[in-house]
Formats: sequence, structure tokens, C-alpha cells
Amino acid sequence: MPDSGASRAQQGQEHIPTSSKGAAQGATATATPTAAGAPAASTTTTPGSPAASTTTARRAGLLVTLVLGGLTALPPLSMDMYLPALPEVTDALHAPAATVQLTLTACLLGMALGQLVVGPMSDRWGRRTPLLLGMVVYVIATAICAVAPTAELLIGFRLLQGLAGAAGIVISRAVVRDLYDGDEMARFFSTLMLISGVAPVIAPVIGGQVLQFTDWRGIFVVLTFVGVLLTLVVWKWLHETLPATQRHTGGVGDALRTMRGLLADRVFTGYMLAGSLAFAALFAYVSASPFVVQEIYGASPQTFSLLFGINSIGLIAVGQINGKLLVGRVSLDKALGFGLAVISVAAIALLLMTSGVLGEAGLLPVAAGLFVLMSAMGLAMPNTNTQALMRTRHAAGSASALLGTSQFLIGAIASPLVGIAGEKTAVPMAVVQVVCALSAVACFLLLCRPWQNTGAARGPALKG
Repeated sequence: MPDSGASRAQQGQEHIPTSSKGAAQGATATATPTAAGAPAASTTTTPGSPAASTTTARRAGLLVTLVLGGLTALPPLSMDMYLPALPEVTDALHAPAATVQLTLTACLLGMALGQLVVGPMSDRWGRRTPLLLGMVVYVIATAICAVAPTAELLIGFRLLQGLAGAAGIVISRAVVRDLYDGDEMARFFSTLMLISGVAPVIAPVIGGQVLQFTDWRGIFVVLTFVGVLLTLVVWKWLHETLPATQRHTGGVGDALRTMRGLLADRVFTGYMLAGSLAFAALFAYVSASPFVVQEIYGASPQTFSLLFGINSIGLIAVGQINGKLLVGRVSLDKALGFGLAVISVAAIALLLMTSGVLGEAGLLPVAAGLFVLMSAMGLAMPNTNTQALMRTRHAAGSASALLGTSQFLIGAIASPLVGIAGEKTAVPMAVVQVVCALSAVACFLLLCRPWQNTGAARGPALKG
């Protein structure tokens, strides 16, 4: 388990208590401000008492959840708020649609590759400095996107925007690893999904509303304002969580050796691949669902938005069930295995329905299959991240970078395949989902070997 809030404060570092129990272990953790900037307990409560410590821990925990949730929500906001404006950008910049589509690809590529850079940086210099640097660069790149005169310049700064925005994704996971362990980490990841899971749902809605008052450049102005606000929040309330004694001192070569060591760990790689392949099945849904629901099954845009929202609510709800009810009662591997099994069954059912094996399937059964598949992600994603990061106490930044980059790259490979057979069939989407789901199960069973993980998953894969 990670050090308690008291022991970390004794090391001269400001940290968020990992739990109310950790905060109650001494007055030291509550006599000073917490890492999230939460105020100390009221003077009417005896300093160091369990009541004062518990109050401080809860305030700190809530604030850090909101801060990290905002950081993980920023990348999907950057991607999805922009979607309703694509036709307008094409006209305004006099560029082909294919060229404007590259602005999305560039941002996604930046988010994938940026994590490989920022993760090791955070292991060497701590979490706070690389995060603040990334946020400042994000604000500058987004502001330039708002005034970009050509599509080529827009593509370039969208790439930079993605590279900088990756800092929020990778460092958020690393901070969680610094502060929590075991079941507490799984609970926190499930709670984080409640915040970050809402972002892809509301982002296009926000973008559409912005377009009612301004043009596409106004979307980047809003994103710039959000970036400035998050930067200020991080600067004021999210203090350092990685003690200097636990940082790596090597350069690029050391970072590469660390990543190679992580990838050489069979169990870590198994969780990484299982989570990434499950995420790819989700990517396939996001890429294909507008076409499948509206073009093939004839649903209106309003119906599509409703179904998309319901599926996202299912994912968030199951994530909360995982964090609030299952963690601590059911082993993480059992919850993860059940989630991957449900995803596989739902994907196979979708393939049978879309291929006509079960007869002509209407929108309702297909929508039900998609809902089950999406909801089960609430068991797969937080538990794969938790199990992988529990093996990497001394390289959380690099491990988080590999997890995020793997998810984005495998998802980006899977997404274009959903339309490979044209616009008249949803079979490619289902095939991609089946292949990804079954591959995730295979990685989980063959590499993680959960029946052997009676305690091994809790040991760090690296010692320094």
C-alpha cells in the first residue's frame, strides 16, 4: 500500500491522503494544507482527531477527483466539440474534406505519441512540472488553432494540441498510482469514469450550441478558456505527488530501458493489451455508430443522440457499480474477466444479427447489443488500468504512457476498418468488435494468467 498522508508529509512532500484511514494516522497530515489545497479541519475540532482527519481527506479526495477528471475530460472535449464544425471548416478554409479530416487524425496521433514523451518526463521531474508545461503549450496551440488561416497550419497545431493535451491523460493516471493502491485505486478509476465518461457525450452538444453564436473558431476560443482555467486549477490545487526520492534520474536511454522492462513483464503487457483491445472495440462502436444507426437502420439524428447517450450512461453506471459495490468484495481479475466475457458475447450477438444469421434484425435488438457491449466497458477499463499500474510503483508515468499510447494506437487502427465493406452493411463493425474482444480475452488468459495472480499482481514489475 502507498505511504499514508502522515508519512508522506513527514518526508517533506505535500500529498493528498490516500483515504480517510491514512489521513487519520497522525496530526501531521491534517495540520498542513493537503496536496489538493483543501483547508485544514475547523478549529472547533481537535487537530489530529479522527473526525478532523476524515473531513480533510474527504475534501482533498473530492477536489483531486474533480481536477483529475477535468484533465482526462479535456482530450475528448478537444476531439468531439470540433465534430459539428467540420463542414464549416471545409468551406471556410477552402480545403477538401479529406484534408480537414486530417485535423482530427493529427490530434489523435498527438495524444497517442505525446504520452510516450510526457510519461517518462513525469517519472524524472515529478508530476507537477510536466503537467503545467503541457497545459501551457495546450493553451497556446489551441489559441493558434482559433486563428489558423490555412488547413495545413490548423493540422500542425492540432497535432501540437494533441501532444500537449496528452499530459493530462498520462499524468492523471500516474497521480492516481502515486496516491492509491489495490482496491482504492480501482475505486478511484471507477469514479474518474463518471467524470471523463460524460465528456464525449456532451462535447458535440456543446460544440453545436457554440456554433449557434459564433463560427468554428469560437469552439477553439472556448477550448482555450477551458485550458486556461484547468491550468490555474492545477497550479493552485494539485501539488506534487511523487517524492524526489522516488524519481528517476536517467535520460532518454533510461526511459527507454524502463519501458522495455515494462513490456518484458508478461503480466503488465497482458493487462495493457487486454485493455487496449477492449478499448478498440469501443472505438469501433464510436466510429461506426452514426453510420450504422442512421444510414442502415434509418434512425433520426435525435434518436442516434439518445441511443449514444443511453449507452454512455450504461458505461458510467457499470463503472460506478464496479467501484462502489464490486471492488473489495470481488477480486479485480474476476470482475475484469466477467466484463471481457460480456463484451465478447455482445460482440458475437451483434455479428449474428448484422450478418442476418438470426434473420432480419431491427434497430432495437442491435441497439440492445451495443448497450450491453458499451456497459461492460465499465468493468474492463478501470480494472485493466488498476491491475497494470499496481505492478509499476516506481515507473507509474512510463507505465501510464504505455497504457494510453497502446489504447489510442490500437483504437486508431481498428476505427477505419469498420467501413471497409462500404456503407450498406454493419458487419465490419461487428467483425472488428468480435476480433478485438476475443483477442482481449486471449491476452488476459494467456499472458495475465489470473488463476496465478493470488498476490503477484500487487508486486511492482520494476524496482527502480
